[in-house]
Amino acid sequence: MMETLWFYSDLGFWHVIDWNGLDHFYFIVTLVLPFSFKESGKLLWWVTLFTIGHTLSLIGNFYTEFSFSSYWIEILIPITIALSAVAVFFSKSENSAFRNNKIFPLITIFFGIIHGLGFVRYFKMLIFDDAVTISLFSFALGIELAQVTIVFFVLFMSWLVLKILKNSKRSWEFFVAGLILLASFKMILERI
Repeated sequence: MMETLWFYSDLGFWHVIDWNGLDHFYFIVTLVLPFSFKESGKLLWWVTLFTIGHTLSLIGNFYTEFSFSSYWIEILIPITIALSAVAVFFSKSENSAFRNNKIFPLITIFFGIIHGLGFVRYFKMLIFDDAVTISLFSFALGIELAQVTIVFFVLFMSWLVLKILKNSKRSWEFFVAGLILLASFKMILERI
């Protein structure tokens, strides 16, 4: 059981921090970028909602085997990243109003479901029928740990850029969100 827990936790962690597929990384960075350490509790809640959505898609597909077009999922993943990056360009008050809206947690779960559907076929090949529950739990744990790591990495990098290098917060946010927006457009074009 410990081997299964470790294997799937490790798989979940590296699924998020995979240099060949940075979609989770980009999404989490754009989610965190407008905030500071003071708001880390809220950020951790949103990251957990994303993990829940991701896990729900894996559970749903494992137990119900609903069919979906992988083509559209592969297009929707970078679209969710682009939308999240665009939100960074809104003013602080507009961004706060959007993210404090009661619908934002549902959007975060929905984006997690979309990202999870992009991995579901591969994940099904890795699960043994006698270890489904522990595998799903461990994989979700690994995803959560990686995303929390990204949250604190981005918060630290933002603090470093703003306090030590004395760059403007808006310039930093626009720069990083702009790079991620360009990367998401590139992903969309590659998948069309």
